[in-house]
Amino acid sequence: MAEYRLGDAEMQFADLIWKNEPISSGELVKLCEKQLCWKKSTTHTVLRRICEKGLFQNKNGQVKSLVSKDEFLAGQSESFIEKTFGGSLPRFLAAFTSRKKISENEMQEILKIIGENQEIP
Repeated sequence: MAEYRLGDAEMQFADLIWKNEPISSGELVKLCEKQLCWKKSTTHTVLRRICEKGLFQNKNGQVKSLVSKDEFLAGQSESFIEKTFGGSLPRFLAAFTSRKKISENEMQEILKIIGENQEIP
């Protein structure tokens, strides 16, 4: 999967699209004006930029995602763990839990996720 980078404003914009897709570019302009206080030109500029990154598509005035929010966030998480912890999920969890304890419910949820995604030789 390609690595995508979004700034804070682009991330807010992407969230609006993910929550409202498919959306016409005209409706997106109105939504951005209301929620982000952007002018039409700003919306079209940012839309063009994130479409060039391959996350979204604006075809015939309809905007939709090419990458789901879950796929995007998974890629961001993998990239962070790779760069920061050498790809080691145990090192990440050790660092995370050294300052924030995990509740029993969180522990059960994590164990369930691990069980569902465990590599079987």
